[in-house]
Amino acid sequence: MVDPRMRKIYFQFYQETYRSSQLDRKTKELIAIAASLASHCKGCLEGHIKKALKYGATKEELSETIAITMGVSAAAMVDLTDIAAEDLKIRPFDGTRAPEEPREVSPEE
Repeated sequence: MVDPRMRKIYFQFYQETYRSSQLDRKTKELIAIAASLASHCKGCLEGHIKKALKYGATKEELSETIAITMGVSAAAMVDLTDIAAEDLKIRPFDGTRAPEEPREVSPEE
């Protein structure tokens, strides 16, 4: 459903990210595995795992990449829920809400 012109632009960008640079191809594929996991792209994940293995990644390196991605994802969840609790003035472990500051009530309420 993507306009062919936009698909071409995307593919050119994608190819550019895999040109020779400071990162070797195996490292790029390990990063791509993490990005695939974070974006829930099954096809991407499978393709990048195959390429990582092709470029010399070990099972241990794949496992560590996955573990790091899990850690960052878990940290994001902790961060988001801490922010939500603070915004909602919830004290999650004592079952109470923090005292609300007095506020004006609008006529709609």
